[in-house]
Amino acid sequence: MVIHGGYDVLIEAPTRVRGVRLALENGAIFEGRGFGAAVPAGGEVVFNTAMGGYQEALTDPSYTGQILVMTASEIGNYGINLEDQESASIAVAGLVIRDYSRVRSNYRSSGHLHDWMAEAGIPGLEDIDTRAIVRMLRTDGAMRGVLESDPGVRDRELVARARGLASMGGRNLAAKAGPSESGTFTEGLGEWPALISERAEKDEPLVVLALDCGAKRNIYRHLIARGCEVRFIPHDTPAASIRAAFLAGTVHGLFVSNGPGDPAAVEATIRTLKEIAGEIPTFGICLGHQLLALAIGATTYKLKFGHRGANQPVRCDMTGQIEITSQNHGFCVDEASLEAAGGEVTHRHLNDGTVAGFRHRERPIFSVQYHPEASPGPHESAYLFDAFIRMMKSRKPLQASDLGETPSNPASPLQPNLA
Repeated sequence: MVIHGGYDVLIEAPTRVRGVRLALENGAIFEGRGFGAAVPAGGEVVFNTAMGGYQEALTDPSYTGQILVMTASEIGNYGINLEDQESASIAVAGLVIRDYSRVRSNYRSSGHLHDWMAEAGIPGLEDIDTRAIVRMLRTDGAMRGVLESDPGVRDRELVARARGLASMGGRNLAAKAGPSESGTFTEGLGEWPALISERAEKDEPLVVLALDCGAKRNIYRHLIARGCEVRFIPHDTPAASIRAAFLAGTVHGLFVSNGPGDPAAVEATIRTLKEIAGEIPTFGICLGHQLLALAIGATTYKLKFGHRGANQPVRCDMTGQIEITSQNHGFCVDEASLEAAGGEVTHRHLNDGTVAGFRHRERPIFSVQYHPEASPGPHESAYLFDAFIRMMKSRKPLQASDLGETPSNPASPLQPNLA
């Protein structure tokens, strides 16, 4: 341990190996130094433009089956902290970065990124021109790729292996990322502040049943911070059991979570939502947004390279408010089919005009494509959880008034100055 300017700097021993390669299905080969586990991996290669939050990204179940390229120039500089994970384990198939920091400096850090990934059996690749990879993915679209540390495997064999991987289109990965059994989530936001303007009554908590397709923990934390009780259930839970709980008065709202893969392939969840969504006030995020759209009769399609990062601009058409959002998705809802099915666009991605949120005109259903629970990331979309609380109370379709005034929290240092 070395002391610099009054704070501890923990330096990792040099364990990285040269000659590790990333091969893409278009024939491109990138060679650099490996870290993490020295094992082969394959998946769809995608990129994230966030400047921080690598640990949260690595544990986001929505990245299941993907090799993640981070565009931030240095990764690992604040180590890892198990309290900040979005799931129980690393979800990505592999990680590709420009520069791996052998120094970690953060009072909350509990270990090095390299050691954590090695223990989980996840390979990493550094000393790579990530700008070149991103330009290629933006031009040609997200593509399949493999990571390999064995120098005896020829380049052409790696490319052939990449081309032989299953495409993300048509894959139901919610079954892999989501829980197989029901449970209750109890962890709140803790010391982290939240902008909250609507809560359940203290003596009458609202019970949210969550169809879990691979949910991020921070979504549940936000609901708990608003006085909700969160009970998660497998993604393929039939509608009858959900309806029975609602009619018995033990459930007040239905949440459909984020998750990986092609939404159109998650047929069991779509069947359930066709029967039950709208009978119970229903809110969806990311994959949940897509599944709700499919359930009411809309269609989805695969984006060229997706939206992944913590700096994506969105406009709420119901209020005119502009939000900077955190996003992670490769599929999108078709707007024309959504309108024909009784949906109405509520939020729009300002970079390309795609659908970022919708509500049903006649039923209490609404959803967003992005992540209002972002951490780290922008906090201005947290009002959507308040809107869900209001909709559970009214049991009516979402209205502009449900989106409320600017959220505030007297205890929060992030409270806006409205004077």
